[in-house]
Amino acid sequence: MRLIRGLHNIPSDFSGCVATIGNFDGVHLGHQKILQQLKKQGEEHQLSTVVMMFEPQPREFFAPDQAPARLANMSEKLQDLAGFGVDYVLCLPFNQKLRSMSADQFIQTILLDGLKIRHLIVGDDFRFGCDRTGDYQLLQQVGRSSGFSVEDTQTFEYKAERVSSTRVRECLHANDLKTAEILLGRPYRMSGRIGYGRQLGRTIGSPTANVILQRNKLPMTGVYAVRVFEITVSACYESPVLDETGEIIEWQGVANVGVKPTVAGIPEPSLEVHIFDFPSLEEGGNLYGKRLSIEFCQKIREEQKFEGLEALKAAIENDMKTAREFFS
Repeated sequence: MRLIRGLHNIPSDFSGCVATIGNFDGVHLGHQKILQQLKKQGEEHQLSTVVMMFEPQPREFFAPDQAPARLANMSEKLQDLAGFGVDYVLCLPFNQKLRSMSADQFIQTILLDGLKIRHLIVGDDFRFGCDRTGDYQLLQQVGRSSGFSVEDTQTFEYKAERVSSTRVRECLHANDLKTAEILLGRPYRMSGRIGYGRQLGRTIGSPTANVILQRNKLPMTGVYAVRVFEITVSACYESPVLDETGEIIEWQGVANVGVKPTVAGIPEPSLEVHIFDFPSLEEGGNLYGKRLSIEFCQKIREEQKFEGLEALKAAIENDMKTAREFFS
């Protein structure tokens, strides 16, 4: 899969495509249904498949304080899309210029001149262009005269309700990890590179790995029993690291997801993981700079503030006991 940032980076020899447009936050079962449609149409038209998205997402541009937390950061999203055989991801900057573009300009500049669109898959409620004046009917009308077809996305439901990123977020917020797993088609996870944190855990006997999240908001908070995987990322695709026998390297542990104040006093999303029985730095157990995927298995408690280190230490020991009991 190839990531294209901006229309100007589309290859000069690009010969047309089948495309879909959306946020694809979390790449849940509904998204996966669309990606299956995309792949099928790509094969029938014998053309490349393109997922078009925007950064920031439109709601983040218009009302950043009210925009929901993302289920996945950009890196995680690209990894998931690559796993479904997408050929290209076109990421356009959502700025004042794009926001001011009329619906007709959007079709001509982006779809026809840029992508050389041959087939487009979008929902029948899809709106675009300045003040959202463009709709599905306009795309069909222009498509008939410009040589591209338009197809409605297939709705995917679970228990008579539409599968959506909003519904997944609601499950995570309500601590319904099981339903979230069903809607996503996999357990919910976050991934990131390990960086240097406050190193407080070392002083109380429970060292933690500080996962750099690249997020502004979190879809969930609390303390969780987790599975931890070391991963590598190559060409936007995430692969687990294997041991010498060919088995996936997996650990168990406990993680705290929440916010911590920065020097300026602004809350910063934080994910810290304590891996059970992991060798210390002195014993050669160094995770700094490596990338981990954290799979959330069971919520233990809410995030909370403690009066002192002794109270924090006692709570962490109880969290680890609860997590070990869960895995046993």
